[in-house]
Amino acid sequence: MPLYRPESALAKAQDELGRFAGLGVGRFVRIGIPAPEIMAPFVGVIEVVCGALIILGLLTRLAAIPLIIDISVAILSTKIPILLGHGFWRFSLSKLPSYGFWSMAHEARVDYAMLLGSIFLLIVGAGAWSIDAGLSRNNRPRQLAFGPDWR
Repeated sequence: MPLYRPESALAKAQDELGRFAGLGVGRFVRIGIPAPEIMAPFVGVIEVVCGALIILGLLTRLAAIPLIIDISVAILSTKIPILLGHGFWRFSLSKLPSYGFWSMAHEARVDYAMLLGSIFLLIVGAGAWSIDAGLSRNNRPRQLAFGPDWR
């Protein structure tokens, strides 16, 4: 699971950082994100940095928080207009063959997977092979939960 989200974040961040002829800023303009020339690179950097931290297993829970905020804004700004069939607040509607619940569910399936994966990492944290686990093992006194002295 930890490898899935950062891989998606890196691909999305490349777009938002403008690697492909400024599509990131242009995309943010089309969606209706305020200050797109600032927000597109900012979101790209957040996704790359937090994605790299999750891949490394370093500060995993902390890195999951900005990613949850990021994907929540993405769902709000791009999927809610599809659900409603018209623009929502300041966010514009993208051109699709149909609108409504099933179109929104189809378009949002990867977004929901990333949101739930990030929430999972926030709750559970990194795995046993992560840098976080190595650091916490070094700082914690060694004690067996069900050892011979446990009562």
